[in-house]
Formats: sequence, C-alpha cells, structure tokens
Amino acid sequence: MARILITGASAGIGRAAAILLAHKGHTVIAAGRNREALESLAAQSPMLHPLPLDVTDREAVAGAPGAVATLTGGEPLDILVNNAGYACVGPLELLGDEALEAQYQTNVFGLLRVTRAFLPAMRERGSGRIINVSSVAGNVTLPFFGPYASTKHAVEALSDSLRIELRPHGIDVVLVKPGAVKTGFGAVEQAQLEEHAAAAPAYRAQLETVMRFHRGLHAKGADPVTAAGAIVTACEADSPAARYVVPRRNRLFIALKQWLPTAVSDWIMLRLSGLNRH
Repeated sequence: MARILITGASAGIGRAAAILLAHKGHTVIAAGRNREALESLAAQSPMLHPLPLDVTDREAVAGAPGAVATLTGGEPLDILVNNAGYACVGPLELLGDEALEAQYQTNVFGLLRVTRAFLPAMRERGSGRIINVSSVAGNVTLPFFGPYASTKHAVEALSDSLRIELRPHGIDVVLVKPGAVKTGFGAVEQAQLEEHAAAAPAYRAQLETVMRFHRGLHAKGADPVTAAGAIVTACEADSPAARYVVPRRNRLFIALKQWLPTAVSDWIMLRLSGLNRH
C-alpha cells in the first residue's frame, strides 16, 4: 500500500479520490485550506489524515514534508497528487493583474512549490510518482476561460518536461485530465460569468450564450467518483500512462483541436458555444 498526499482534498475530485484510495487501504494525507472539511473527511476512514495546507503559502509548503513525515511515522511519501486549483474566468479585457496572478499562484506556482518540496526525497530514494491534475482545458480553451485554461496549458508543459527529467531517477509523472465534472467547480465558474455579464454590457450577450452552453456541459458532466477513479488508476498502475482523460470521450475534443486547422476548430468552438450568432 502506498503513502499518498493529495492537495485540494477538501472538496470535489480531490475529496472523492482521497476516500477511494483510503478505502482501498492506502495511507492518504488529505491536504487543503478548509480545516472543517478536512476533519469531516478524516472521520470517514482511519487511513485518512488531514493536513491543513495552502499551496500559495511558501512557509507552509516548505514545512509540509516534515508534517507528512510526522503523520506517516517517518515513512517516505510514495505519491504526490497535485490537485489543488480553481478557475478564474471572464473577459480577458476586464480581468486585472491581481486576479490573474492569484490564478497562477495556485494552479501553477503552487503545484511547482509542492512538487519541489517533496521531489528531493523521491529522487534520492530513486522512486516516487507525481500526479498532476490538469484538465481538458489544457488542450481546448473555451471563450472567457482563458485564465484558467492557460494555467492548465502550463501544467501540461511542465509535466511533459518533468516526466523526461525525472524518469532517470525512477519517478513517474502522470497527468489526469478531467472534462466537465458535477462538482461545485462549475457553479463557481457560472457565478463569475454572471458577475461579468452584469457589469460588462459589451460582453453581456456573449457571456449569456456561453453560460447556457456551460450549464449544459456540466449537466452532462462526469460524476466526481469517475474522475477520482482516474487518479486511483494513476496511483495504482505498475506502469502508468502519461495521460488519463476523463471521461474517455473527451479525447475526441482534444484530437480535433490538435489536428484540425485553426480556422476549422475556431468555427466548431463558435458553433458549440453559440457565439457564431453574435
């Protein structure tokens, strides 16, 4: 059984993955900012151990390996799951530097910060696994989702680099790429879009159209347990794949974006989002 740290484990996919892995007998350190949510999570299994952690807090992250060692009785961490993240969405014209910097601090710099904290021990031991939760948005960008999608594009590139850098040291680097999932994530995105629609008349009609498309997308989204199952697979596989797309049908959207001419993929996106009518 493995010792696994999951960031962003207080809700959504991270919480579901923590429960699944603990029920399968793994020792799971569930990290997140919401102490109350972590405590309720830990009550579900003796294999779950809460660790309050804000990935944007440099001092807290620097102290995380010591905190994890205390929870595991000094045993080394086998797997790090970088799941912490959120979505900043809206018209790029209207989003200020502070909002964009905060998005990168969590989704990109926070991921790297936690990785750097645990990587030396894995490298010295010659074994370990890093699982980065990206998104289909790391390949396919919806209009008004540029800030969030750009961080996931960054996670894709960083993971591709790390996978090659760390393979000689016995460390696997894996990407898990969910599409729309039925969690509170979509509701937070909707609330931001509604705020921008109310405050920005120039973009209101477009935003309202995208909001309808977005609601439909999430209504048909995957169950969080399904998405969490991909994390479990990535943790337990003897030879994990480089990428796990959830659900598998989202591979089609990624393939279309990769292989079609930009003009054609733009036309499809305009049609899918309804923006071709504006």
